[in-house]
Amino acid sequence: MKKDDRERCSWATTELYKEYHDKEWGRPVHDDRKLFEMLILEGMQAGLSWLTILNKRRAFREAFDEFDYQKVALYDEAKMDALMQNANIVRNRLKINSAIINARQFIKVQEEYGSFDAFIWSYVEGRPIHNHFKSETDIPATTPLSDKISKDLKKRGFKFVGSTIVYAYMQAIGIVNDHVERCYLYVPQ
Repeated sequence: MKKDDRERCSWATTELYKEYHDKEWGRPVHDDRKLFEMLILEGMQAGLSWLTILNKRRAFREAFDEFDYQKVALYDEAKMDALMQNANIVRNRLKINSAIINARQFIKVQEEYGSFDAFIWSYVEGRPIHNHFKSETDIPATTPLSDKISKDLKKRGFKFVGSTIVYAYMQAIGIVNDHVERCYLYVPQ
């Protein structure tokens, strides 16, 4: 097997991180189910490492009905209790409850905009932001745009959508491409 010596962002240190970095991070997502999945996973990540979430991703998909927001929106107390017993996911009642609340709010946004995709991408007029950072230390945790989206989501009743989580979400769904200049996925403009 040929060794992969492509230069990546410095955080892509494990095989799982490399796969996520190479195939997902910074790539535009327009599928509502995938947009919902990433919103929930970013909220679950709060206070934890992203590697923890990636390692549990398959279990999250199974536990949350493949992130079918229509099903998640109908979860009741019994389902929440069952999720709290699932050792393969993050067992935090506030985070699990937020996934259910966010599914309901997600559907309301779809009803208003036709899709969540239309809503979230309207912030950038459908065009990704390609940043030009030399180092990962230059990448901000929040931006005025993540502040704005966070405020809007909170106003709409979403939970676990602070500006830092929203900025990570923007990176995860490709609204923002923050691959650094030395990374092979960097997009010069």
